[in-house]
Amino acid sequence: MTTIHARTTAAPITQPRRATKGQLVVKYLTTTDHKVIGNLYLVTSFSFFLIGGLMAMVIRAELARPDLQFVSGEVYNQLFTMHGTIMLLLFATPLFFGFSNVIMPLQIGSPDVAFPR
Repeated sequence: MTTIHARTTAAPITQPRRATKGQLVVKYLTTTDHKVIGNLYLVTSFSFFLIGGLMAMVIRAELARPDLQFVSGEVYNQLFTMHGTIMLLLFATPLFFGFSNVIMPLQIGSPDVAFPR
């Protein structure tokens, strides 16, 4: 009886392709991973927090002394309204949904959240 040894050929060693910046953006925007989606919510919420905080600083600078210093009365009213809207709807709401997307599936032991594709 003859024993035949099969030749073993090694696969060529290839370096993994590096993701380009455009691929990284597409990866983040098309993900269905609940942790990544939650982090996107949190980053967006924090950016609106910074915008609302800048508006609050202008409002507080205007209130530091009597009379108008920086902005007119109309612009002050617009800043006050936009500050409240941004902090309530564009900061607090995404912050809640961001934390719930990240933490809630981990608390209930679910490996993933059912997102429509």
